[in-house]
Amino acid sequence: MAEYSYSDIVFEVKGKIGIIKFNRPKTLNSFGGNLIVDTIHALRVLDNHADTIFTVITGSGRFFSSGADVKAEASGSQPGSSTTSSNALKKLSILNRISPSTQLVHSLIKHRKVLVLAMNGPAVGGGAAWFQGVSDIVLASATTYLQCPFSALGLVPEFGSATSFPQSIGVHRANEILMLGRKVGVEELVQWGMVNRVFAHEGFHARVVEFLDEMLEENDGVSMLEAKRLLSAELRPGRLLALYEAADAVAERFVDGAPAERFVRKSQLLAEKSKRKLTPKL
Repeated sequence: MAEYSYSDIVFEVKGKIGIIKFNRPKTLNSFGGNLIVDTIHALRVLDNHADTIFTVITGSGRFFSSGADVKAEASGSQPGSSTTSSNALKKLSILNRISPSTQLVHSLIKHRKVLVLAMNGPAVGGGAAWFQGVSDIVLASATTYLQCPFSALGLVPEFGSATSFPQSIGVHRANEILMLGRKVGVEELVQWGMVNRVFAHEGFHARVVEFLDEMLEENDGVSMLEAKRLLSAELRPGRLLALYEAADAVAERFVDGAPAERFVRKSQLLAEKSKRKLTPKL
């Protein structure tokens, strides 16, 4: 069997640390190309790796992830944009379209290694919602913030975050992020309990590996894996249920057509902002 070739992540194993690094910096690591499939594949490899204890998910460039590729979503191939008059067929089409995303979060929830989210910068949309609540340890650079503009885009809190966020930071704070779309900086994320530790942006990835090596030096690897298994045993079923409840709710929003106009409007705003940056000042 031919060896799998990654195109949109960088995958490596350093001793007992497996690293998945999103590698679409020109799009701020948005979920386009093969990024989701590459990540699912790497998670499967590390789930069965004989030597690793930690699985790190991080990004290249200045952003951790900007979530959905808004320009692509607005370009015409909206989920549920079928001409069929059957809302049932539309919904099935949407669920099929988002199945890679739900499978990614499913893989995160069921991952057996200690899952370390290392946010190297800002996280928006799915980049701010899919990983944070289900990770075992969350590290962040000093430039990190979270923002989930789901309501502004006619969507709902994505793929289980409505359950996992309150487990980490409480319902009212989760509502500020997931319902109201409030942008929350790294200092507040530490105060709220969403982020464990903050490292300087410069040299962030090296510091993450250094920190995890220190933890491996101090602690028995198998004991940490067992701690992860026991701590997540009661949480896992509810998170899996929440994932598929959210997928159903997202599909219904697209059947209603709510996100379509808002994605187009957001894309236009981004294009205007980009144009202003390129226009020379007189």
